[in-house]
Order: sequence, then C-alpha cells, then structure tokens
Amino acid sequence: MANKAVIPFLVAMMLLTGVCNTLLSKYQDLQCVRNCDSPNEKDRQRFSQPVLQTAQMFIGEMGCWLVVGGFALFRRYFAKDAPLFRGGYRQVNEEDGTLSDDERHDLDDSFSADEAAHPAAKALVPNTDSRQPLVGVKILLLALPACCDITGTTLMNVGLLFVAASIYQMTRGALVLFVGLFSVLFLHRKLYLYQWFALFIVVLGVAIVGLAGAIAPNPQAQPEAKSAIETGLLLIRAASDQVQVAARTPEAVQTILGVLMIAGGQVFTAAQFVLEEWILEHYALEPLKVVGWEGVFGFLVTVFGMIVLHLAVGSTQKGRYGYFDMVEGWREMVQYRAVAVSSVLIMISIGGFNFFGLSVTRSVSATARSTIDTCRTLFIWVVSLGLGWETFKWLQILGFVLLVYGTFVFNDIVRAPLQTCVRKEKHGELLPEEPIEHM
Repeated sequence: MANKAVIPFLVAMMLLTGVCNTLLSKYQDLQCVRNCDSPNEKDRQRFSQPVLQTAQMFIGEMGCWLVVGGFALFRRYFAKDAPLFRGGYRQVNEEDGTLSDDERHDLDDSFSADEAAHPAAKALVPNTDSRQPLVGVKILLLALPACCDITGTTLMNVGLLFVAASIYQMTRGALVLFVGLFSVLFLHRKLYLYQWFALFIVVLGVAIVGLAGAIAPNPQAQPEAKSAIETGLLLIRAASDQVQVAARTPEAVQTILGVLMIAGGQVFTAAQFVLEEWILEHYALEPLKVVGWEGVFGFLVTVFGMIVLHLAVGSTQKGRYGYFDMVEGWREMVQYRAVAVSSVLIMISIGGFNFFGLSVTRSVSATARSTIDTCRTLFIWVVSLGLGWETFKWLQILGFVLLVYGTFVFNDIVRAPLQTCVRKEKHGELLPEEPIEHM
C-alpha cells in the first residue's frame, strides 16, 4: 500500500519535468543574444544553437548516473535501517509460493524482492530472465540508438525555433506512426487493421496541427450565421482564404518547415526506440543505465561533431553566428544569464524526466501512460497561452483531438469505430520493453 502511494508523486514529477523540458527549451530560444537594443524587432537575434541544446540534453541523461550511484550508496549504508523498500510486493512462484534459485541469484546481484517492487526503484531493476547481461564491449551497442537520438533531437531543436511550444509537442505525436512502421519492418510485429486506421488518424492530426500553425489568426469577427450549415460554410471559406494568404508569408513557410523537421525527427526517435527494443530483447541492463550510457555516447559523438562542423562551417564567414558556430554558442551561453540558467534547468529536468518516466512506465498501465502524455501536451499548451507565446486556434484543437484519438485507438485504450477492425485474438505490446522519449 505504501508503495502505491509513491506512484502519484512519480507521475506528478514526470509531468512537471516533462513540461519543463519543452517550455524551458522554448524560453531559451526566445532569449535575445545580439542587437538587443535595436528598435526594429527583426534586427534582434535570438539564441539559435540546436546542436548545443542537443549536447546539454545528453549531459542531462548522463545525470542518471548520479541516481544510480545514489541508490548504490543508499543500499550499502542505509537500506537495512530505512523503511523505504519495506513491505513491497514479493515475487513468488505460482506453484509453491517461494522464490526460485535463479530468481534469488538475479535479485541478490541487483535488488532484493522488496526493493524491486518499489516504484522508485524499478528504473534500476534489470529483467530477471535468460537474457545475457549487457557488459564489456557489448555496451557499445547503445551508441547506435544514441546516434539516432542525436539526429532526432537536433532536428526537433531546429524545428522548435520556428513553431510554438504546443505545436512542437503535438507534432511529436507522429512518433507512434514511425514506431508502428519500423516495428513491422524490422521487428516483424503485426499491426491489425484498426491500428493502421489509428495511424492514418495520427497523420491527419499532425497535418491539421501544422496547418493551424501556418494559418495566421484572423482578428476580424465573422458575421453571425443563421444555421449550422452556414456556420460550416463560413468556417471553410475563412480557412481557405487564410491558407491562401498565409502560404505566401515567410512566417508560414518557417512554420511548415519547422513542423516537417520535428516530424522528421520522429523518424530517428522511432529508430532509436526500435534499436533499444532489439538490444534489450537480447541483453539485460537496468533501464536507467541504458539512458546513462546513451548519454555518455551521445555527448561524446555530439562534441566531436560540433568540433568538426565548427572547423568546417562555423569558423567560416558564411557560417559565423550560425548553428555550427561553437565559439559563438559558448559565448552566448556564458555571457547571458538567462541562457545559462535555462541550460542548467533543462539538464536537471531531462535527468529527472528520464528517472521519473522510467519509474512510471514500469508501474502503471498503457492507459495511464497515454493519459499522462496527453496531460503533458495540454499543460504545455495552457502555459504557452498564459505566457503569451502563442494564440488560441480552434484548428489546433481539432488536430490535437485527432492525435489523441488515434494514439488511444492504437494503444487499445478506446475501441475502433468499426467492429470488423477490432482484433479478435489477444496480442502483446508493440514494444514490450516500454521505452520512453528522453526529452
């Protein structure tokens, strides 16, 4: 009972850190770093260092090693006297109600049965089955998903420069589409007809969200209609006019480009998920250590890439002040306090999100996880509106509803509209290892 009481706290912290990740990143992008005294808004240059933001994400992931070390010290010096892990669920055999020899051996090497049952410790508990431990040179396998994480995160950071925080978060809902496709192609999973229908709904939702971002808000009030049909015709006509006008503006082009880059980032994030799934199907390693190792490999590769790109592009006259100007990025981060403080907070929130997220995904159902993700997007949207970072768009609501509905249908949370689309036999999860987004 005491263990269950911890879950609401873990969920709340997962939501808090997840919301802070996106909002802090957008806040950092809004900081002026050059020509800040210019009366012309267009002459002011804001912080635009997506590669540096990718590096700080990996530093946050490396912070998971602090949690691993903290738990190890706690177990060594305080676990015997502290009540944190007492009274939890104890894994037993169905036949005689005792722990098997293999189960005892696995638990002795990591956590006791009481400790393993505690939600806060589940991110540090490996799977106790016949899989080989992921040690030695095999750890380098985690460099593969880390490289996918580098590409996906950098693309999303660039896209966030051009779109509102809520559109950024909603567009990331396209992840389920690419996870589903890659699972079929590379993991040989089976998708049912209703799941393909759900993926189509997700694509439609992402397209509408992108369209909502490209359309500039129309401040002129529409004449009051006398019927629902007239109202619908007016809305369609207004939307068509706005699309034609907005499509010619640079802001609309930037928004569409940003949405496409964020959606493209989901391709690499899905590849990361599928690679992690394949690795953890064959090898056993604590989930939090997986994140920690990916943080190490990702940071090293990112720093190496930053140096090469700075020498090749950033140090040139055309590349100065660009995405690959590492010296300028470091100067902006050190010189401007808001950028430096937000960087530290982003690292902390990313480390916290990975720990709390992994603890929650191993303690709650798929329904609860999808609900938490939905709440995260809603909170980001509400806060962005409250801060004045974006304007309210009804079309964005439609896109968000379609995204949520498609995701819920795909995850068997709500039933497909056509009875013939519903599966008749029970099937397992698409990704049984339950990976989570790292940011």
